[in-house]
Amino acid sequence: MAIITAIGTATGAQDIHQPFVDWAAARIDDPARQRLFTRMVARAGIAHRFSVLEPTAAGGSPVEAGGFYAGLPLPSTAARMVLYAEHAPELALRAIADLQGRAELGDITHLVVASCTGFVAPGIDQIIAARLGLSGSVERLLIGFMGCYAGVTALRSARHIVRSDPEARVLVVAVELSTLHLEDTVEIEPLLAMLQFADGAAAALVTADGPGMELGEGFSLGLADSAELISWTIGDQGFVMRLSGEVPGRIGEALADEAHRAVLSGGRPVGEIDSWAVHAGGRSILDSVEHGLGLGAMALDSSRRVLRDFGNMSSATVLFVLAREMAARPASGVALAFGPGLAAEGVRYGWSG
Repeated sequence: MAIITAIGTATGAQDIHQPFVDWAAARIDDPARQRLFTRMVARAGIAHRFSVLEPTAAGGSPVEAGGFYAGLPLPSTAARMVLYAEHAPELALRAIADLQGRAELGDITHLVVASCTGFVAPGIDQIIAARLGLSGSVERLLIGFMGCYAGVTALRSARHIVRSDPEARVLVVAVELSTLHLEDTVEIEPLLAMLQFADGAAAALVTADGPGMELGEGFSLGLADSAELISWTIGDQGFVMRLSGEVPGRIGEALADEAHRAVLSGGRPVGEIDSWAVHAGGRSILDSVEHGLGLGAMALDSSRRVLRDFGNMSSATVLFVLAREMAARPASGVALAFGPGLAAEGVRYGWSG
């Protein structure tokens, strides 16, 4: 078996959701488009998003005078990566500290890190290992630039490690600094994409024995003719996200297909699945999953609460949702996330012990 013993989480310190909304709305000079943006903000289902960026001397947000994003041109990718190298390990260590308050880590044998919002060498996995004082013999795996489903990939990797080595104790970390990638644009679609994203980190301990959440088989589901719907490219001023408005509809169509449903559920009727840990990529995506699978009104409550309280933290988000689902000790469940491709990545789970 491969068991998630516990999950710890952490976010940035500054709530930047409303300051971003104000900043973005002020950039839209057409009244009709501004009204559209305001309506979409109200429908987003997000109340808070947090950033690791430092407040101004007066306590203001990064987009205010004296903040990281004050003035044009916006900071270069190089300047943003300096902050990634500083803040990403710190946020990851805070999530690990939260995990240590929930489980005894013991002698970690493997470290699996997912982080898609920055690059640094030596890698963030090496930085985390060094700051934790882990032995040089600890095996490390760094999963980068996969996007929002990288957290699922990290958990599946930990499962494979533990199943091949029952003595393994795998520390899984997902840490993302999405707010490092503010884009200079006045277009509605990218502004609404940026509206979703926030900074967060999660850490999980995966071992061969419980009690805890047992990780079952993983699955991948790529949607044909959809590669252009989600893209994540490196620009001169940060990483540029393109998230098409067609994504929710395509997801809903795919999940309404019986063959695709069978991939997710392992052949079981969807109604027999007790728990759904769906990446909180946005309200419209959660609505599409709910409708496509024919789920009850409360089935994605954990995902909606994470979206409301923290926004979309890329790869760390699904672990935030799983942390909530663990409290119910579900007999069966499916963790599911979407990202570039357009692809769905997932893993089935249940409760052990």
